Amino acid sequence: MRTIWPFRHFGLKVLSVALAVSLWMVVSGEETVERGLRVPLELQQFPAGLELQGEPPASVDVRVRGSSGALGRLSASDLVAELDLRSARPGRRLFHLTPEQVRAPFGVDVVQVNPATIAMSFETSATRRLPVVPAIQGKPAPGYVLQKIVAEPATVQVVGPESAVKVATDAFTEPISVDGARATVKETVTIGFLDSTLRLKGTPTAVVTVQVMPAPLARTMKALPVHLRGLGAGLTAEAQPPVADVSLRGSQADLDRLAPDDVRAYVELAGLGAGRYTLTVRADASGDAGVAHIEPATVQVRITSGRD
Repeated sequence: MRTIWPFRHFGLKVLSVALAVSLWMVVSGEETVERGLRVPLELQQFPAGLELQGEPPASVDVRVRGSSGALGRLSASDLVAELDLRSARPGRRLFHLTPEQVRAPFGVDVVQVNPATIAMSFETSATRRLPVVPAIQGKPAPGYVLQKIVAEPATVQVVGPESAVKVATDAFTEPISVDGARATVKETVTIGFLDSTLRLKGTPTAVVTVQVMPAPLARTMKALPVHLRGLGAGLTAEAQPPVADVSLRGSQADLDRLAPDDVRAYVELAGLGAGRYTLTVRADASGDAGVAHIEPATVQVRITSGRD
């Protein structure tokens, strides 16, 4: 039988007792205090097939009690209020939140939670397939029109509260700009809903192709004078031929509104001195009609000075 010596390692035992007594004296000497904190609210055991209506509170107020040292080191992130929703069912429900449902560090006691009762409304979840409707922003260049708009995927599956899913008609996209476009525009954009309670099941983006084509109708303004723009001081100029035919494209309404004075053919002479030049004829048209063709495309311009 082994003999037990009570005084073996006597020094270590005395040191342990002294440390324990010192620690007890420090702790017992600290004042017990209370403090209020706002802590996050965590929803647990959310039942499948239910949707939460509205936004639940993200945090609650708690009062905690402990030693001044323990509370001095405490932050709101050290505590979490846990609300068990496994008993939830459709309709407006009340859930009690007690101090025992707040997870706190050792040495900190939760004495009060506010609010003590939380009201939440639940609705049965539903899904439905809706068309994707691209949002188009701006107008094509004059003389061009939108021909066809295609979204890929053409439909998406929406998930959310049954009442919101029933009244939803479509999913929209981020705006696709066609402002000033003269060719097909293709973009990858995000899909969304105006109702924040709805969400997508599957890919959150769509590839949208917007076909921009020349307008199908044309009209030609015959024998318009070719104006000479930007002629320098003390210079004179003449163009041969002095007139040009300008063909325009647009809608029937845009073309019908145009008068010969609404279309101006010109050549640019800014910075040119005396001499002979072959210059490109340009044209401006008011409204939404676009210039499709000018005949002739160039003219011969003779510039002379006053001394010639």
